[in-house]
Amino acid sequence: MAEVEFRDVTRRYPGGVVALNGFNLTVADGEFLILVGPSGCGKSTALRLLAGLDKPTSGEIRIGSTVVNGLAPGDRDIAMVFQNYALYPHMSVYRNLAYGLRQRKTPRAEVERRVRETATLLEIDKLLDRKPGQLSGGQRQRVAMGRALVRRPQAFLLDEPLSNLDAKLRNQVRGDLKRLHRELPVTSVYVTHDQVEAMTLGDRLCVMAGGEIQQIGTPDEIYNRPANTFVAAFMGSPPMNLIAAEVRSGVLHVGGAAVTAVSTPDGPVTVGVRPEHLQLHRSHVDGLLPARVDFVEPLGSHVLVTALVDIGDEQTRVIVHAPAGTDLQAGIPIGLGMPPEQTYFFDADTGNARRSRERVAI
Repeated sequence: MAEVEFRDVTRRYPGGVVALNGFNLTVADGEFLILVGPSGCGKSTALRLLAGLDKPTSGEIRIGSTVVNGLAPGDRDIAMVFQNYALYPHMSVYRNLAYGLRQRKTPRAEVERRVRETATLLEIDKLLDRKPGQLSGGQRQRVAMGRALVRRPQAFLLDEPLSNLDAKLRNQVRGDLKRLHRELPVTSVYVTHDQVEAMTLGDRLCVMAGGEIQQIGTPDEIYNRPANTFVAAFMGSPPMNLIAAEVRSGVLHVGGAAVTAVSTPDGPVTVGVRPEHLQLHRSHVDGLLPARVDFVEPLGSHVLVTALVDIGDEQTRVIVHAPAGTDLQAGIPIGLGMPPEQTYFFDADTGNARRSRERVAI
């Protein structure tokens, strides 16, 4: 295992497209780090640069104490798992697992030991005689992970490995990955656009947008202390509600309503509240945000209520996580409470989080 480090790495393509801009990131030895963000944010570019499948325009990439910018992929001692399993269809599971070791002239006894050990760890030891076409999607993905792990690489790179699986298999293999990393803590960099995968798998997350890092932190830090409106809206399902507002004389005004006293400086703000923290009231009274129901989505364990808030001449759509059985008709007025300890304030111009989230009810 080894530490992985990006030092001021930029990747610029012909035509001026910048896929990665001044990228600085350190992945600790044995850490499971997630690169997460929307399509085109630069996360896969970072992984390809680390793997040696692409070269940086500037900057330095290290694996352990070695600068790897000029090294070929096969000389970097890394292993990759892709979203397509890339298994050899004519080979058995055993031969797929053993292939990389045999190419490196590993002694036969050592190949046998490592293959059996890895297959047992991944619970595919009873499938070694089968070919990929005889396996389920989840089993094939385990074989792909096993083929990478059996080499005992310095770093393990995973590029959206679960995206081809159905929802049930994704949950199963996600659990396999978490257990596997606990038992065999190889330095791992995992790319995904799925924030649920990111939150459940990573020791730390690196949230990206536009080729730049927006925030690095633990899942708890990212979710509960987002650095800006992009992170706040991206990490969460449904996403955080973001509403244009203004603080005047220490009072938060949303649209035409004075909602509550706040301890943040006066001026325009973006106020954020997660759907599970908004409190839904069937009538509007002072201190609540006035809104009206747009539509309701019963989801069994809970109900998502989408409501409209008037902000000047425009309407802002907000989502409320309500208890199961909540029954509201479209168009009826409601009031929304924003708990002081779970309301966020962001600068209206930069989108960056304001430090204070304290509020005092009127």
